[in-house]
Amino acid sequence: MADTMQFDLVSPEQKLASLQVASVQIPGADGQMTAMPNHAPVITTLRPGVLHIAGPEGEAKYAVTGGFAEVSPEGCSVLAEKAIAMADASQADLEPVVAAAREAAANAASENRDMAELLLADLEELLQNMV
Repeated sequence: MADTMQFDLVSPEQKLASLQVASVQIPGADGQMTAMPNHAPVITTLRPGVLHIAGPEGEAKYAVTGGFAEVSPEGCSVLAEKAIAMADASQADLEPVVAAAREAAANAASENRDMAELLLADLEELLQNMV
């Protein structure tokens, strides 16, 4: 059994990470999950939250606003709508995203309001974690 796996994190703007890691904690749509080497194949959507990676080079955290994660026995690829290294992030980076989510929740049709409010709550929590 290998001790590490390949991890790649990309957003539309840039490739943020490509390295060997021991584990990746993913804010999945159905809850937190941890991917490790030899993990069963799975694809999940992301909810806004913090992606934690740990490996031989240390630990890192990234704020993600959504996207997808594909996990296989060989590695994990995360395609994020927006991703920012927590070490470089500030609340100003996410304020426009939160403002757009507030407007979307306020204007959502009744059948979509619960999901819009859940997205807004996740983004507001992420914004608070950036303090």
